[in-house]
Amino acid sequence: MRALMIRNVVAGVVTGAVIAVLAGVGVRAQARSVELEPVPFEVSGQLPIYPKALYRYGSTGTTVRKLEARLIQLKLLEKRYLDNEYGTMTRAAVKKFQQSKGIPPLGYVDQNTWDKLLAATREPTQTELYPPVPVVDGRKLDARCATGVALCIDKTTRKLRYVVDGKVLMQMDVRFGAVKTATREGGFTVGWKSRNHVSKLYDSPMPYAMFFSGGQAVHYSSDFAARGYAGASHGCVNVRDLAKIKRLFDLIKVGDKVIVYRS
Repeated sequence: MRALMIRNVVAGVVTGAVIAVLAGVGVRAQARSVELEPVPFEVSGQLPIYPKALYRYGSTGTTVRKLEARLIQLKLLEKRYLDNEYGTMTRAAVKKFQQSKGIPPLGYVDQNTWDKLLAATREPTQTELYPPVPVVDGRKLDARCATGVALCIDKTTRKLRYVVDGKVLMQMDVRFGAVKTATREGGFTVGWKSRNHVSKLYDSPMPYAMFFSGGQAVHYSSDFAARGYAGASHGCVNVRDLAKIKRLFDLIKVGDKVIVYRS
């Protein structure tokens, strides 16, 4: 009797296992028969595998410039952001393009996005990629002033020019630091602004200050207005036209370029 009970239990277990296996096979077979809706990238389980990025935030180089030139053709990006750098504005323009093509707005360029962008635009010309450098008073400005918003500051002519997409919209006289406190040359950006700034180091007013390199800034100087080039700054770019720098201060934004060079 005991042996019979054991056989019945074992038979029940085996039967249950077989049913479970068959049920599992049925479920899998049924799952295979369900059609999956197409997605823009492969799916592994429930986790998306995102497409490989060709260009993304932080990318630099001439290929990024070509990408930006094509986005400019579509009026998704302003000319001022043609700068070889995949920054915030380029990323926003890529998202807009992706949305217009029904692509998930990932904000970076994968092969699918790039192919669709190539199809929607033409090969940028040399002029589109490298707009002509502005010429003022017979002198070419620095090439970095040809695109975007720039404070183009020429140490040779002692001029500051407010340039937007290669057009000089404002010009003013400036003076620079003395030999021991020379104004640094190179490409910078406006880091911060201070309308009524006072230097803690020299205890002197620096109104309408636009800082671009450490403590060096473009600002109004009453001393420059009074003494002209007889004096010098401690490294800043002094402006003596109060009315102009007031206007300039309101136009310039944090992040705009500052190019200090010699022509």
